[in-house]
Amino acid sequence: MALRQCAIYGKGGIGKSTTTQNLVAAMAEAGQKIMIVGCDPKADSTRLILHAKAQNTIMEMAADAGSVEDLELEDVLKTGYADIQCVESGGPEPGVGCAGRGVITAINFLEEEGAYDEGIDFVFYDVLGDVVCGGFAMPIRENKAQEIYIVVSGEMMAMYAANNIAKGIVKYANSGSVRLAGLICNSRNTDREDDLIIALAEKLGTQMIHFIPRDNVVQRAEIRRMTVIEYDPKASQADEYRVLAKKIVENKKFVIPTPITMDELEDLLMEFGILDEEDESIIGKTAEAC
Repeated sequence: MALRQCAIYGKGGIGKSTTTQNLVAAMAEAGQKIMIVGCDPKADSTRLILHAKAQNTIMEMAADAGSVEDLELEDVLKTGYADIQCVESGGPEPGVGCAGRGVITAINFLEEEGAYDEGIDFVFYDVLGDVVCGGFAMPIRENKAQEIYIVVSGEMMAMYAANNIAKGIVKYANSGSVRLAGLICNSRNTDREDDLIIALAEKLGTQMIHFIPRDNVVQRAEIRRMTVIEYDPKASQADEYRVLAKKIVENKKFVIPTPITMDELEDLLMEFGILDEEDESIIGKTAEAC
């Protein structure tokens, strides 16, 4: 099977890293060979797989060693639950330099060192928030990831972010092979949430690949630095991640998305009762202020 490279984007705080780690745990349990590349300076993309607070990052180790060229692959690659390979790109100290540079450095290093040649089936890039500029867009811009999944919920700003990410995909899709592969709804228990995200997916020309219900077992597992798959494999939530894993393995719907206008997004939110008439232009005002 050819290597499939996937990037997970979504609004900050949407549960992207948690969803990614539970997803890849389910995929690994089913026999897939997986690598996670954390692309967030917080370096929290692999902690549930490694049962660790935070993994040492490529940028930290390069600074200690003198340069990236002084590192070996085994220095940066850690093996966690179900033989999942884990890497954290890291970034500069807050307020110093561009954190995207860590993403670029890490991905180039992994490619040059042949990290993806070790019988890996899937690489997942867990990317910071909804930022699709600079280095954080690299999985999209440099044709590293062909499949983009957006974690979203029925909350207004999560949908606003998803639409913005879709715009970023369009920018690079026409000159490369990057495609939107689906929306993953990480439920916040808002009204008619599944119908709303299905409607948003249709407008973007994609699919809601799976609806993940809210369940406190996820937090209980996280406190122990574990995925639900490992912490409570018989939990119904573990089965939700297994279903998502199967859908992603079998997914063939990769599209150039059709982002919508602010007016269309507001109309959709009003149709589902998320926005009232008096709130109608609040997103537009927020966007103008940015």
